[in-house]
Amino acid sequence: MYKSFVEMPVWQKAHKLSIEVYQVTVNLPRSEDYGLTSQIRRSSNSVSANIAEGYGRKMKKDKAHFYTIARGSAFETQNHLLYGNKVQYFNDAITKELFEEYSLLIFDLNKLISYLINPQS
Repeated sequence: MYKSFVEMPVWQKAHKLSIEVYQVTVNLPRSEDYGLTSQIRRSSNSVSANIAEGYGRKMKKDKAHFYTIARGSAFETQNHLLYGNKVQYFNDAITKELFEEYSLLIFDLNKLISYLINPQS
């Protein structure tokens, strides 16, 4: 059992990805400060934040709920990455890399949620 959410590999991965998203958005146009820049940073940071909040909950149902919200935020971040790529803010290589990393994170969250909902499977 983990003593803190920061020990959870899924949180570590989400946290690392949110920092990477921040770094790729540093040079976005100022006109996007309240658009894509804000939205993708918020959704990517929401993943690790909801994992941390889920960790702090006692009931498995509550934990699963916050991990599910984290999963939704990961999908939202993927959407923003695709949009940023289509409007030529993000190159194909970084978009593909981050999209795939978020897909792996979603897979990990799915396993965690499944375990909490049905620990026998």
